[in-house]
Amino acid sequence: MVKLRMKRMGRRHRAFFRINAIESRNPRDGRVIEELGWYDPIATTDEQLNLNRERIEYWLSVGAQPSETVRDLLKKNGIAVK
Repeated sequence: MVKLRMKRMGRRHRAFFRINAIESRNPRDGRVIEELGWYDPIATTDEQLNLNRERIEYWLSVGAQPSETVRDLLKKNGIAVK
């Protein structure tokens, strides 16, 4: 099954996450199918989140399941999740 989940990047104490479509059996930082955006939890400006809305909606339409954290981020940005 394909999941929409975050891949941790950045350095120690300065996390940065990429939001990806990834096979559920792959490890967190393993091979991804497609990168869909990024999330920077430490940023204070409006440049904290960048999403490719069109591709995320495509993956959701073909049955990809978002993780709980990704689901919350999508809801905050007005992307409908079942």
